[in-house]
Amino acid sequence: MPVALLILLIPLLAGAGYAAFRRLKKGGGCCGEHESAVVQSGPRDRNRAHYPYQITLKIGGMTCENCARRVGNALNALDGVWARVRVDDAAARILCKQPPDEDALRRAVRGAGYVALEKIN
Repeated sequence: MPVALLILLIPLLAGAGYAAFRRLKKGGGCCGEHESAVVQSGPRDRNRAHYPYQITLKIGGMTCENCARRVGNALNALDGVWARVRVDDAAARILCKQPPDEDALRRAVRGAGYVALEKIN
């Protein structure tokens, strides 16, 4: 009887080990379990002096660093925007070259799958 049990357990353990290895290899985080980790992008222009305007938005729905990178990438894709997003305080600190278009910023966050809750300042 123990041999039969061992024969059944070996493939089960091998399958579980393989699944765990695939998850670790992908590195996606809580919401990216089945995809590669999100690569953080930033603005081309990284001179802070070119960004005289600032706005901070509270972001809802983020649960991990992948979420924060998705929101940051969506905001940084906007022209004249440099965003830093932290999952710890669920906020996006956004620097802008022009006066911030809050509606465009909110649409970018929504397009990434999250919600801009309120302006903080």
